[in-house]
Order: sequence, then structure tokens, then C-alpha cells
Amino acid sequence: MRQALTSNATNWTVYIILCSDNSLYTGITNNLPRRFSQHGSAKGAKYFRGRQPIKVVYAEDGYNRSTGSKREFAIKQLKHAEKMLLIQSVTNNIEGDF
Repeated sequence: MRQALTSNATNWTVYIILCSDNSLYTGITNNLPRRFSQHGSAKGAKYFRGRQPIKVVYAEDGYNRSTGSKREFAIKQLKHAEKMLLIQSVTNNIEGDF
């Protein structure tokens, strides 16, 4: 029962990380500082085995697991230039450095 309550909560964040090769990695999490740390210590996505995460450049809050996954997929379909426009948009909720 607790699992169901957690998955419906709107505390998930969709994020974009700038990588050492200037690529942009998109993911979702319910704890952005912890997830960024995991990516930097090889405990995160395999994507970071050949590159390093530089910083979180974009975040959107207020999703549940399902809607966050859908938003993540939509962002992953964008071209690099479109993601750069998104990063500069008013929907960006970045607070501090990670």
C-alpha cells in the first residue's frame, strides 16, 4: 500500500544534465541532488560510463512517476537545439548547483 502512495505523489522531477562531451542527459528522480551524485560516482545510468556529468541545467517539478516518465520521454525526443531552448525557458526550476 505504501508503494502505491509513493508512486502517486507529485514529488518527481524531470531533469537535464550537461555532460563533459556537451551532450544532454534527461532523466527523472524524486531526489535530484542524490541522483546527480549517483551519476557522478558511476552508480547512475550507463550513459555516464564514457562521459562525466557537469551540472544539472534543467529541472521541472510536480510530476508523479507516470507523468514524469511521459515528460522525460517527450524531452528525449527533442533535438539538441530544442532542448537548449527548453533550458532557457521559464519552465526551468533550477535551484542552486549540484
